[in-house]
Amino acid sequence: MRVPALVTRLRPFSSTIFAEMTALATRHGAVNLGQGFPDTDGPVSMLDAAKTAIDSGVNQYPPGPGVPELRQAIAEHRSRYGTEYDPDTEVLVTVGATEAIAASLLGLVEPGDEVVLIEPYYDSYAASVALAGATRRTVGLVEDASGRLGLDVAALTAAIGPRTRALLVNTPHNPTGTVFTRSELDAIARLAVEHDLVVITDEVYEHLVFDDASHVPLAALPGMRERTVTISSAGKTFNVTGWKIGWACAPAELLGAVRAAKQFLTFVGGAPFQPAVAHALRTELEWVEKLRISLQDKRSRLADGLRAAGFEVRSSEGTYFITADVRPLGFTDGADFCRALPERAGVAAVPVQVFTDHPEQWKHLVRFAFCKRDEVLDEAIRRLRGLSG
Repeated sequence: MRVPALVTRLRPFSSTIFAEMTALATRHGAVNLGQGFPDTDGPVSMLDAAKTAIDSGVNQYPPGPGVPELRQAIAEHRSRYGTEYDPDTEVLVTVGATEAIAASLLGLVEPGDEVVLIEPYYDSYAASVALAGATRRTVGLVEDASGRLGLDVAALTAAIGPRTRALLVNTPHNPTGTVFTRSELDAIARLAVEHDLVVITDEVYEHLVFDDASHVPLAALPGMRERTVTISSAGKTFNVTGWKIGWACAPAELLGAVRAAKQFLTFVGGAPFQPAVAHALRTELEWVEKLRISLQDKRSRLADGLRAAGFEVRSSEGTYFITADVRPLGFTDGADFCRALPERAGVAAVPVQVFTDHPEQWKHLVRFAFCKRDEVLDEAIRRLRGLSG
């Protein structure tokens, strides 16, 4: 038998940093601020709706595009941004945003096409590009004097070439917490229109923005609706990352391509969760606003604690995450730092360099998740203070 059995295009993706750091956290009894999942549940009425659906027999295959009730609720939700979608032909329910991203690339990108990613990028993006047989090109965020990591428009312009088919844009941005400004989004839109590109947007943190930042969907900008696949999910919005209910919204022609790929990945998923998410989209956005305020406070709580422990902290305008520079603590490599941290301090984090094609430029930064109960964050902060002692 051929060895190794794994195909060449997937060999770089045989394991994830999250599995590695979680295993280290478990081995050393560390507070796990590496993986981005909350440790509290979502709104009670949503959970009850899922239980009711199960008890009512909603346990078999739902329709391939998703239950009509949820597709209608998603369309209503997108209209809040001024973008209108036909729930029957322009909304697709997926098994989380990860599947929506993979299906978009599989359905819209040919082998040999180029896809531009903004780095650091969520790790599934590179794997999905590889699955599609495409080539990825990356453009790094750049840091300004305030510590904000923003879009390098000149680099993005230079990265687009004759083989570029798609841009994959994530805002609010994981892992940095950046929320792209209107001027940055305008620049992306201008380039997409100029070069006739498809744009795939990962907006799973759309409601979780802080301070004066605001989320503007790219599809809402002039010339963008007809070329954009907008992706989001219930997981981050409603604290149900394990439900894996996501969605894609796009013009019928684009969405048909996404659906063609998606139907042979999972076909359908999460029948009893779909009406529950529809209920939450329609009735629980006030709960989401309280979550946003809570996460903003947790962001500040952890940022203060990291500074007290000796880190140099970067700004976070949204998401679950904040990044910190390990160099003031005498470290030069974030991966080495994170592998030692669970045993040394009893805390787990994730090195930012693993989300890039240019690790040398990012090896000083590590990512911490603050989507945890206050007492968990406080214990992590207490443990981290020993690093500078």
